[in-house]
Amino acid sequence: MVYRRTHQVVKRLAARRSAILAAAREAAAEGGMAAVQIAPVAVRANVAAGTVYRYFPSKAELISELIAEVSRDELAAIRRAADAAPGPSSALAAAVTTVAVHTLSQRRLAWGILAEPVDVDVSASRLASRREIAGEIAARIDAAVRAGHLPAQDTALAATALLGALHEALVGPLAPDNLDDPVKMRDAVQTVTLLALRAVGVMDARARGLVVQQTLLPTTKALVGA
Repeated sequence: MVYRRTHQVVKRLAARRSAILAAAREAAAEGGMAAVQIAPVAVRANVAAGTVYRYFPSKAELISELIAEVSRDELAAIRRAADAAPGPSSALAAAVTTVAVHTLSQRRLAWGILAEPVDVDVSASRLASRREIAGEIAARIDAAVRAGHLPAQDTALAATALLGALHEALVGPLAPDNLDDPVKMRDAVQTVTLLALRAVGVMDARARGLVVQQTLLPTTKALVGA
């Protein structure tokens, strides 16, 4: 007789998997990717190390899935913010602001996802993460171009350049050290969003208006502590 998992068993297995990923996420947020080790993650998740291996046969698979999960969450947040905007230019501003806020609100985790050296190969997961978010930004630029709000341009290249600039400015080696302060965080979000909008062709006065509009949104104010 073929064994079939009951609904409750499936739910329990999914919950345990989620708990392991949540523990890995907490570890990465506190200590970077170097802190994502099987035994400590198992302790955080309140499971045996063997249980972690049952879900993730190697550390590389655990970290790769962590990167994928964090990226899915960020992508969903970008889409929610952009879809709620009143027009394509506002949607682009919302998307860029969301990337900046998410990066700054979890800088150590963001650096771990992007570029922190790790002793296992997670390059495929990192590349997929960047490609998905760059693709979403490109779609928002393309919508603004088609609406006549922006000049014609290579939207994929523009999106990649914007994403690289945001990450380098906010969590790269040259990023400021004082961005944990809510006022500094808000100023940084405004600065990089304004830079991004100008870069793709939004006129200065309009770009400034869009930045102010984003800063006043409740979700943005809550995330930056304004």
